[in-house]
Amino acid sequence: MLVVAVGKVKGPLAPVVREYECRAARYWKLAVEEVESGARRGSRDPEAVMTAESGRLLSRVPDGLELIALTRGGKQMGSEELSGYLQELGVRSSAGVAFLIGGAHGLAQDILTKARRRLSLSAMTLPHSVARLVLAEQLYRAGTIARGEPYHKG
Repeated sequence: MLVVAVGKVKGPLAPVVREYECRAARYWKLAVEEVESGARRGSRDPEAVMTAESGRLLSRVPDGLELIALTRGGKQMGSEELSGYLQELGVRSSAGVAFLIGGAHGLAQDILTKARRRLSLSAMTLPHSVARLVLAEQLYRAGTIARGEPYHKG
C-alpha cells in the first residue's frame, strides 16, 4: 500500500499524521511518498501545475499497483467498506494499491482517467494536511476492522 501526496504536512497536524501512518503500518505494508508541488516552480497556470504534479506522482507508483485518486468528486466509502476493499485486494493477490493526493488544484485529468477508483474523503474541500490525516486514520481504522479489534465502534 502506497500513499503518494503532493507536498509535506506541516504545522501542528504533522505529528498526528505521522502517528496514524505509523499505526496504519501495523496492519498494512504502508509506504508514504511526498512529491514537490508544481506551484513552487513559479507557474500560476493550474493546468500546468497539475500536469507537473501528475508526472511526479505517477513516477513514484510502481507498475501493477491499483490507482485510487482522492478527489472531492469521487465515491464516498464507509470505513467498513474501505476495510473490505483492502482485504479483498489481499485475497486477490493484488500487487497493492496507491492512493494519490493532489496539490492545491487537485489531480490532473490523466490521473483521474488512469485511476481504478476515485475516492472522496468528503464532499467538502479539505486542506492537504487534513486530507492526509483523514486518509491515515481511515487506513488505521480499516486495519482494526479487518482484525476485529475494538477501535471501530461504527
